[in-house]
Amino acid sequence: MSIASMHWHRRLFFSVVWVLSLAGCASVRHGAPVVDRAPPVASGAKTEPARLHAAPRSDDIYVVKRGDTLYSIALEHGMDYRELAQINGIADPSALPVGRELKLKRPPEPPAARAGTGGTVTAPLIVPSAIEVKPLGNSATLKTEPKGYKVPYSERAIAQVKDGTALALAKPETSLSPKAEPKVEAKPEGKAPPDAEGDSEVDWAWPVSGKVISRFTEASKGIDISGRMGQPVYASAPGKVVYAGSGLRGYGKLVIIKHNNAYLSAYAHNREILVKEGQTVAKGQQIAEMGNTDADQVKLHFEIRRYGKPVDPLKYLPADRAS
Repeated sequence: MSIASMHWHRRLFFSVVWVLSLAGCASVRHGAPVVDRAPPVASGAKTEPARLHAAPRSDDIYVVKRGDTLYSIALEHGMDYRELAQINGIADPSALPVGRELKLKRPPEPPAARAGTGGTVTAPLIVPSAIEVKPLGNSATLKTEPKGYKVPYSERAIAQVKDGTALALAKPETSLSPKAEPKVEAKPEGKAPPDAEGDSEVDWAWPVSGKVISRFTEASKGIDISGRMGQPVYASAPGKVVYAGSGLRGYGKLVIIKHNNAYLSAYAHNREILVKEGQTVAKGQQIAEMGNTDADQVKLHFEIRRYGKPVDPLKYLPADRAS
């Protein structure tokens, strides 16, 4: 065999080996790399699915608890229980299930309700008292500004406008200057009368004469004043009776008076109630007779509440009557 033949066979051998090596590499399958794009989990962290947090409860919503009554809720929030019932559509005050959410404020009226029926504002129909008549167009030799004239409103004037004869009968206004509007003298503002439904302070008076036998605490919510059976109990300030009855446990026969948007006063353990709900009372007017209903002795339990929160009556009552 010649040397040239030997070189040709060697090149053929190496070519075959190279092709076989490529085929072997192609037969090996590698899986595609998997990249975890999830954020790393901290050590000890829970892998539970995310949950929506409950929206914070508004201060205008109250959830009924065991032992609550419509009367007690209204007293705790400085409200008339009838208004509370109306806002929440409660027909039977005794049917108040635990867990029910009560609105403490009346929702604002929509603009349509304030504007009128259906919210449509209709412009009033204005009947013209005169017909405005304009002169004919400018001539070729004379250019004048358009002028308007007014004639009394009548069927004849309408006919004259139609046939073009109204211009000769119309009288121009003697003055083109606008009429001066009458001046309105500003009156000095006087002191506004006190608003019974406002938030102004109240001029308090003692509801009964007697000795203070129990002072204000967060638990008592008021003071106790001793007295005799049947002793007159007077309204400590003018206002409206928003409750008169015995539906609040621990108060016996109770009278609650609303003095304004801020203040209520409560008179408990009475023997007899002499006023009715919705009645307006004056300061010093007798509203009840002292008694011992739902109490261990004859006394008057007296509370003052500001926006539903009990406050110390001794800080509001005249000091010269305290004992």
